[in-house]
Amino acid sequence: MQSTEIYEGLTEVFQDIFENDSLRLDPTMTPAEIPGWDSARYINLVVATEAHFGIRFQPGELESLRTISDFAQRIERKLAK
Repeated sequence: MQSTEIYEGLTEVFQDIFENDSLRLDPTMTPAEIPGWDSARYINLVVATEAHFGIRFQPGELESLRTISDFAQRIERKLAK
């Protein structure tokens, strides 16, 4: 899966979880820049992302995700395995 496909999939997941069809992701975005980001939505986001891409995150992996780019790169590495 190419990077653009990952960002498209992530955008769909984010739009669904944050109930905002106009939400556009930028690789440098952080949680603080996404309206409505809280711990409950983060959990829902992780679960929805795992389901969408057919992957599983380990708890330690989630601690290092600081930007949308970090998230996308982690997904890309998991899909490459």
